[in-house]
Amino acid sequence: MSEQTARRAFVTGITGQDGSYLAELLLSKGYEVHGLIRRASTFNTARIDHLYRDPHESGAKLFLHYGDLSDGSRLVTLLESIRPDEVYNLGAQSHVRVSFDEPEYTGDSTGLGSIRLLEAIRMIGLDCRFYQASSSEMFGATPPPQNEDTAFYPRSPYGAAKLYSYWVTRNYREGYGMFAVNGILFNHESPRRGETFVTRKITRAVARIAAGQQSELFMGNLDSVRDWGYAPEYVEAMWRMLQHDTPTDYVVATGTNFTVKDFLQLSFEHVGLDWQKYVTFDERYLRPTEVDALVGDASRAQEQLGWVPRVHTPQLARLMVDADVEALAVSGKPWIDTVYVPE
Repeated sequence: MSEQTARRAFVTGITGQDGSYLAELLLSKGYEVHGLIRRASTFNTARIDHLYRDPHESGAKLFLHYGDLSDGSRLVTLLESIRPDEVYNLGAQSHVRVSFDEPEYTGDSTGLGSIRLLEAIRMIGLDCRFYQASSSEMFGATPPPQNEDTAFYPRSPYGAAKLYSYWVTRNYREGYGMFAVNGILFNHESPRRGETFVTRKITRAVARIAAGQQSELFMGNLDSVRDWGYAPEYVEAMWRMLQHDTPTDYVVATGTNFTVKDFLQLSFEHVGLDWQKYVTFDERYLRPTEVDALVGDASRAQEQLGWVPRVHTPQLARLMVDADVEALAVSGKPWIDTVYVPE
């Protein structure tokens, strides 16, 4: 792909797990990538620092812009100046347990942020393709397996906010003829997962326990069933959705089911430890309403996009543990666990 024909992408949430992997993928395909980051007094770009080059240098392809999904006028200004071919909305308050503590903020960033972005695109008449990061949490209490035709029944402010974004994306597609799609992604993890999410909380604790720096891991519900996949593979599915001829919504999942207890066992066994000797139940990690089981049917994505998952939960747990063991060995710094870390 030449300089003259390089496509341009705008990514919200670029500093997150998915945003960093998507930026890598797009840059590898020759895209010029523009990312939205929130202003903070400390740097929060660790996941993409290895991709960044000074924009004054020739050949720079990654550009970062201050802004926020709560600021609709800023979104209009940025999109008008960047004129991207593709827009990926990955920005959100994405922690399910935290959404119970901060429901209003979750609704604003995760829900209303999407319509601000869609309306900005509509207002300036931008001809682009739009990806909305939807979530399996929208299915909530509906029994698995879940696919694109499954009824929604969210069980958290996060799930409800994502459902709002799902429907406004469909509404703008049907009402204004926009190329706008929902990627309904089931749980996807990696070594870049935030430390307070349950999988990463487990693998970091395993590394510290194996190193003698931690003796106990506090957990909540161990019986929840989830369909865990590998984040780098899932961002490829996002990209494929915007290359398809017709805007369509897709479930992205592995179709396998494992409990939190299974993930604990896989992670501890990888370093030769018995998880039951280190895990203690703490009711503070329980949610007001639980989601018992999320298992996706990604047949449409496999048939129409040619997307097939390769990494499944056992391999995922091992690679995450290995990454945390290596990171601890390199840094030599213990991870300071707090009394209460949301899952």
